[in-house]
Amino acid sequence: MKGFASILSFATAVSASCLHGTSLLPRSADGIVDVNSFNYTNTGGPLNWHGLDSANSACAAGNRQSPIVIETDDIDYTSAKDVHFHVPSVNEAKFENLGSGLEVVLTNGTLTTKQGSYKLSQFHFHTPSEHRINDEYYPMEVHFVFESEAGSIAVVGFVFELSQFGYSTPLFDSVFAHIEDIAAPGAYTKTGHLDFSRLTAHLNAHGIYQYDGSLTTPPCSESVAWFLSTEPLPLNVQSFNAVKKVLKFNARYTQNALGQDNLLEVAAKEHN
Repeated sequence: MKGFASILSFATAVSASCLHGTSLLPRSADGIVDVNSFNYTNTGGPLNWHGLDSANSACAAGNRQSPIVIETDDIDYTSAKDVHFHVPSVNEAKFENLGSGLEVVLTNGTLTTKQGSYKLSQFHFHTPSEHRINDEYYPMEVHFVFESEAGSIAVVGFVFELSQFGYSTPLFDSVFAHIEDIAAPGAYTKTGHLDFSRLTAHLNAHGIYQYDGSLTTPPCSESVAWFLSTEPLPLNVQSFNAVKKVLKFNARYTQNALGQDNLLEVAAKEHN
């Protein structure tokens, strides 16, 4: 945390590069945000999240934890007609580096499923992917986090696959164009125009994996409704390398099969 503090002090002292942006000059971050107390390294990482705060007990004791290895012959599926994902376009959104990950704060989207109706809170990124499909991992994964009025959580997720032809989803080009602005943990900036229409069309055009799991970050709360597109999104290599340079590694290890003992409890029993 001392390293984070010195970085934030420097960012404050200066006035609050683009892959696909129009500006020829580097932009500076607009301000600072608090960084998360957890991370993915050493005692701050997933093996010790439960030890960072008593509220994180599910990280070590829960038995429906995420992410999981999705076995396509065993997982449940749902169709796009039962998952109404709607996020209107916006002129800009807050894009922040929380130390543990990169997050776009956006609250104008909705999700309606058989489980209920939810409002978008934010979307964020993991490198590499947290879920594996038939044991195959992907370079990156994005999670759109929704919450109902009653406090229930649903997540719509997409994995990314590197494009052989340099293609990328325009929405994420718009987000990642500002990645260098928030290279320092605790920095935030604003994105340009974000259009979600192609992402919605992608979700509607393919199958959707469905299961009930947990948050993949502390406090690892369970009873989270997960919906993951069966088809990866394209991502060009330049964008991926730029994101990876800032995001580095922030993927929780895959958990035990749903309903089975938490892997940390299994390891503790074996050690004893």
